[in-house]
Amino acid sequence: MDFGFTINAPRAIYIDKIDPVLRDKIIAREPTTQLCIGCGSCTATCTAGQFTPFSLRKVQHLVRRGEYETAKKALKECMLCGKCRMVCPRGVHTRAVVHAMLEIL
Repeated sequence: MDFGFTINAPRAIYIDKIDPVLRDKIIAREPTTQLCIGCGSCTATCTAGQFTPFSLRKVQHLVRRGEYETAKKALKECMLCGKCRMVCPRGVHTRAVVHAMLEIL
């Protein structure tokens, strides 16, 4: 059947091809990263996000998708101000998550 649309090949996720080793290292280093529900509160209050296209929510999704290089480049824009941690409804230690990602990626 033709539904009139196609999946953009670069955005297709092949779960079997994702190497989970780096993601698992990040989770082991900072387990609160698994509490993230992707609500976007961190992105809404982000100081760096006001001046750059940085989004911690997007970085979290990139890591879950296995797009480590893109996530690594995006993380360099984080100012580590800690505002995101104050507004997180799930108590994710976002600064520790960013530090873990920077070291592991």
